[in-house]
Amino acid sequence: MIKQHIPNSITLGNLLCGCIGITLSFEGEVFLPVYMIYLAAILDFLDGFSARLLNVSSPVGKELDSLADMVTFGVLPSVMVYNYLDRSMDNPYLPYVAFSMALFSALRLAKFNLDTRQTDAFMGLPTPANALFFSSLPIIANSEYAVWLGPYTVISLILVFSFLLVAELPLMALKFKRFHWKGNELKFVFLLFAALLLVVLHWIAVPLIIFLYIFMSLFLRKEG
Repeated sequence: MIKQHIPNSITLGNLLCGCIGITLSFEGEVFLPVYMIYLAAILDFLDGFSARLLNVSSPVGKELDSLADMVTFGVLPSVMVYNYLDRSMDNPYLPYVAFSMALFSALRLAKFNLDTRQTDAFMGLPTPANALFFSSLPIIANSEYAVWLGPYTVISLILVFSFLLVAELPLMALKFKRFHWKGNELKFVFLLFAALLLVVLHWIAVPLIIFLYIFMSLFLRKEG
């Protein structure tokens, strides 16, 4: 049936965004790869949502999703950050630190496929959240907030977020089995604050939203 192929087709769209984004980044484009990550993040949400809605989840879909995420949310942000560091510093070797994100993303996705605990919550930072955070760097570097962003600050963030990708930290999964308030309070509050930040700060708000996501998951998430 056609509906069985809808989620996987959406996942392939995610992968295509990653491939296009990598190509654009190597061609020197700064902002277009960012938009590819944003589009891929939407598709990444929709493939799982459509699979649950149509009740057509499959092992193939799970593996395909991880392969697509590895390219789009692992390799693409690493390439983007590598290019940024390569332009921003004289050291020819330090920019390669950016690819630690690709390595730890691969490790995180491999663990995710084998970890039966990660149904209602994630263990460690999801790769889309990591990619969204680092995709905001080109925008910040071209704004009045660039003074807060230096190459060594970025390298420090790379190391911290690489650890968060594989850390045994429970973070909320933004998956809605139903859209009732009860049981989804934290998710709705997070989405509300995220929307407000976007309205006020526009795309500069993206890293703040990721920090908010981590904070709310670790310190406000209900136990049990």
